[in-house]
Amino acid sequence: QVQLVESGGGLVQPGGSLRLSCAASGSISSILAQGWYRQAPGSQRDLVASITRGGNTKYADSVKGRFTISRDGPKTTVFLQMNSLKPEDTAVYYCFTSISYNDKVQSFWGQGTPVTVSS
Repeated sequence: QVQLVESGGGLVQPGGSLRLSCAASGSISSILAQGWYRQAPGSQRDLVASITRGGNTKYADSVKGRFTISRDGPKTTVFLQMNSLKPEDTAVYYCFTSISYNDKVQSFWGQGTPVTVSS
């Protein structure tokens, strides 16, 4: 069992910055990927950023150049630095961690942290 606790969301003005954190604990084996999805009202949950076991990163086109995903040393905490925030970034952000366990891929989700970009 893996638990993810995320934090860092809140209200910010357009052009501002926030940093989200996602800390994993529990029965963590081999981490395959970590990252964030976000879901705006009336929209599907879309991938924002991810980082693989090997350190490869991927970003949604809408956030390229503005968001940066990174990890701590033990790779159990992942961060999403969000700069130049736009109202379109308003959503609930859900972090995830995918692990390999007994030849299976299991994904776990954080509780979600809301980000509101508004003046």
